[in-house]
Amino acid sequence: MASIPTEQVKDASLKHPKPNTTFTYGTAGFRLKGDLLDSVMYRMGLLAVLRSKKLNSKVIGAMVTASHNPDQDNGVKLVDPLGEMLEQSWELHATHLANSADVDVPSVLASICTAESISWSAPAHVVVARDTRSTGPKLVGAFLDGARAAGGDVTDYGVFTTPQLHYVVRALNTKGTPEAYGVPTEEGYYKKIGDAFKRIMKFGKTKFPTIHVDGANGVGAPKFKAFLPYLGDSVSFSAFNEDITDFSKLNNKCGADFVKVQQKQPENFPMTPGTYGVSLDGDADRVIFYFVKKDGTFRMLDGDTIAALLASTVSQLSQLASLTLPSGSPRVGVVQTAYANGASTRYLRETVRVPVSMVPTGVKHLHHEAEGFDVGIYFEANGHGTVLFSEGFVKAVKERGGKTPEQLAALEFLECLTDVINQAVGDAISDMLAVLAVLAYKGWSFEQWGELYTEVPNRQEKVKVANRLAFKTTNAEQELVEPVGSQDRINAEVAKYKNGRSFVRPSGTEDIVRVYAEADTRENCDKLAYTVAGIIFDHYGGVGDRPAHFVKN
Repeated sequence: MASIPTEQVKDASLKHPKPNTTFTYGTAGFRLKGDLLDSVMYRMGLLAVLRSKKLNSKVIGAMVTASHNPDQDNGVKLVDPLGEMLEQSWELHATHLANSADVDVPSVLASICTAESISWSAPAHVVVARDTRSTGPKLVGAFLDGARAAGGDVTDYGVFTTPQLHYVVRALNTKGTPEAYGVPTEEGYYKKIGDAFKRIMKFGKTKFPTIHVDGANGVGAPKFKAFLPYLGDSVSFSAFNEDITDFSKLNNKCGADFVKVQQKQPENFPMTPGTYGVSLDGDADRVIFYFVKKDGTFRMLDGDTIAALLASTVSQLSQLASLTLPSGSPRVGVVQTAYANGASTRYLRETVRVPVSMVPTGVKHLHHEAEGFDVGIYFEANGHGTVLFSEGFVKAVKERGGKTPEQLAALEFLECLTDVINQAVGDAISDMLAVLAVLAYKGWSFEQWGELYTEVPNRQEKVKVANRLAFKTTNAEQELVEPVGSQDRINAEVAKYKNGRSFVRPSGTEDIVRVYAEADTRENCDKLAYTVAGIIFDHYGGVGDRPAHFVKN
């Protein structure tokens, strides 16, 4: 039986020495300053090979990106065979391997093989891609060194959006099976989604003004341009923020995260009443929509409104088509985090009448929960999300069991929707096309979409603390259990406000806690947020200068 090439792995490891830094594999994988990640990348190349061997030589992916962060940051996350996030138990292996001494790397690999019953003789297949960050090429090189030192068969796909990498991983692993996801190439991605989009837009009842697309000066900009020839002419798009040569522009005063947090349009982005805007983030897996009202005010449509639109439409069409599965009517459900606006949760439960599950922050939690529905819809408020369709749902739709023209049309629309949406992972471009298709089908404008429900005013704050680990949560991060007594103080403040809601959760990467608050008016919302932030700062280890806007209590 083949064994770990100890000397080969050790020699290569010494060329990628570990800095005096502690690494943690979190929700987004490893994420840090790009110049600190060389050793991590090498070791993730090794780990990807082990993961492939563990899963019967399935293809494992690696995406080098830091999403909505500035250029100086970078990171890596491993992708499991169906495009899903790395299995949670393997996050511990990743963290252990990343923090081991250089000379100990071979022995740590051996311990993982023992713990996971991995045969080193099994073949391994790995793919890697990166976004447009300046440190990307060097970090991919370190990853390739690791994968090759471990004897893996590795393919570098070059510059990809994160969703494209997830798509290719899933397509490679399902090729030649009844669940084949598509042709495992960049063009295959464009063609699959583009063909479905052109078919679905035949149902359109409205003509949109030109859609202005903000590419965040990241990888989504050139990839969206490459996508345009595959989309037909039913919608006119105009691209902005496309400069990937000046690294300082990446996500700088533009992109989905900027629009969501600042609640305003990107800088140097033409917006007038009647104009529709869409912002991607730096790796094109988040999307935010917006428009300017006739009175000149800015209106944002985020992940909560995307989930509400898609859930109401899929539920309505499933009923219209009289769609049935062996288990009965399809179970359509939405998964949210505590950051979802309370009005969206009430709308989904009381108006759309679909179940809503609450889970901790992080796509891996939302994706897993969504798999429990026949149609599982998950979107974080930041615009990151997708829709998962069960095999049973897709099969029932494709069989076209409808009897009336209306039923058959509803089934065809749903079938197209399952191909427009990238089920492997949240995909800004795919999600944008799905939303436009649904709005066109309904004959709705962005303004009408924005009237589904009235958002409760909300605010987020950060509080620097001496030790974030002192804060422990429960109930999908909506309640503090430690420090003892802290939640009682928060509850006492929340009770003072109509539609009041507030929670505090620790950051996963730095010594800050995040405060979220909602209330019936903007004034009350701000006061609640500032009071809760003040409580945390004054009573539970706030450090540095006390922000003046924090209210004492």
